[in-house]
Amino acid sequence: MKKSAHLTNILLVLAITAGLAACGRSNSDSSNASTVEVKVSTISSNLEHPWGLAFLPDGSMLVTERPGRLRHVSTTGLASAAISGVPAVDARGQGGLFDVLIDPGFSSNRRIYFSYAEAGTGADAGKNGLAVARAELASNLQQLNNVSVIFRQTPKVASTAHFGGRLVWAADGKLFITLGDRQLDSERGKAQDLSTHHGKIVRINSDGSVPADNPFLATPGALPEIWSLGHRNIQGAALHPVSGELWTSEHGPQGGDEINIARAGKNYGWPVVTYGCEYGTCTPIGEGTHKDGMEDPLTWWVPTSIAPSGLAFYSGKDLPDWQGDLFSGALAGKALWRLRLKGNSVSGREALLGNLDERLRAVVMGPDGHLYLLTDADKGRILRLDPR
Repeated sequence: MKKSAHLTNILLVLAITAGLAACGRSNSDSSNASTVEVKVSTISSNLEHPWGLAFLPDGSMLVTERPGRLRHVSTTGLASAAISGVPAVDARGQGGLFDVLIDPGFSSNRRIYFSYAEAGTGADAGKNGLAVARAELASNLQQLNNVSVIFRQTPKVASTAHFGGRLVWAADGKLFITLGDRQLDSERGKAQDLSTHHGKIVRINSDGSVPADNPFLATPGALPEIWSLGHRNIQGAALHPVSGELWTSEHGPQGGDEINIARAGKNYGWPVVTYGCEYGTCTPIGEGTHKDGMEDPLTWWVPTSIAPSGLAFYSGKDLPDWQGDLFSGALAGKALWRLRLKGNSVSGREALLGNLDERLRAVVMGPDGHLYLLTDADKGRILRLDPR
């Protein structure tokens, strides 16, 4: 990988009306256009389908590549060779190496956490599932030591899709992990089954143990690490900077992508209720769009899916109009979606960066007060948004 800091600077005037026709409409489409002037800088390039990004204390970064590589990217944009010690990943289809997180105590313990698709063995040969590992990053930034798996999705199944895989630290130091329904028609109903990890968010301690206040500890037959259920495939997750609650973005089927607040013990409906429909035929799924005892999304996209990905709240100072807004990447929609909030409601939204024509996999708020993006491509990039 060659140094490519600020390889390209693209000045974009982002005057985009919310709720573009190609991306459908919802209850929160805005009727007004907004104009924001930003500079999009390429920090590093030639990354193969980068998926997750985390900042080290010195401002440099760790970035995952879906085929199974973890790289260090310097503050000047120089990407290292692959860091050794990453377990074998099942990189078929949507599988591979996913998110990466830095331990809150990294400066003293050098621990990192990462999620990946893990192939099954023995009776599970030919199957796979999401796994999360903890490791120590060597001071030379070239290898991982003391790698241990702290979570494994159960059951493993023969699918190459809908792994979930986002990792988020809660304010109390617990670890949230998002898990997909595995896409297969035979599996998606298990998003409602508390004896499986399909279509769930789980909450564990940093060593993999189960917190004593998880919501289903006393529920017979339930896996104790489950936090919430009824999800399809959560590809974006971020902690609200004020409330400390976990906000998520979730893929619908054909239409029906959602933004939710993932609360303890709550059921988010999939596949019983959804704003989406079956691929191709668009026949209805489940029982409609609402059911008592199941949570309604804060906002949704119909009739066309945008395939929402990484999620971040803007907390920088350089773009005050964005302060407190929620930003979501989009894969199919090839845009950065800005969601304006009033409390816990989405008051409006708009699609930005459409001129880039890039699948945006991750959105991360950097310690320098800037938003960083990962483009999902054979030669993917790390981008930074700056005021013009």
